Amino acid sequence: MPENQNILEFESHDAEETAALGERIGKEAKPGEVYTLIGDLGVGKTVFTQGFAKGLGIQDHVNSPTFTILQVYEEGRLPFYHFDVYRISDPSEMDEIGFEEYVFGQGVSMIEWANLIEEILPEKHVQVTIEKDLSKGFDFRKITVERIG
Repeated sequence: MPENQNILEFESHDAEETAALGERIGKEAKPGEVYTLIGDLGVGKTVFTQGFAKGLGIQDHVNSPTFTILQVYEEGRLPFYHFDVYRISDPSEMDEIGFEEYVFGQGVSMIEWANLIEEILPEKHVQVTIEKDLSKGFDFRKITVERIG
């Protein structure tokens, strides 16, 4: 995301466009950056993340780590830490997996369902919000990318 723009909005008309946007942003990601993903079930958070990982040069198939909370990928140009905190009932549970060591490390973190742990998110992060608009079609998504902090 360009440093001089705090909010960018994109339209996606299918999963391929959502993944392509993720890939574009992943190619620009820098060490230590944290990306948060906000959106309802089925909006394409994992599709976006798969594209993002591809942009980092990760060849492995990326799945949402819903049951493990964290998946680590180290074969790209930067270590990639993919969190899915959907099943977290209390943000303090994140201490058990070493959350701070990852998000304040030299890799790039992507946190799905980040709104569930917003009180422990780094002050500076990039928030990606994916929303449906059924009036524009079943596969349409509005994707807002906002630099916070």
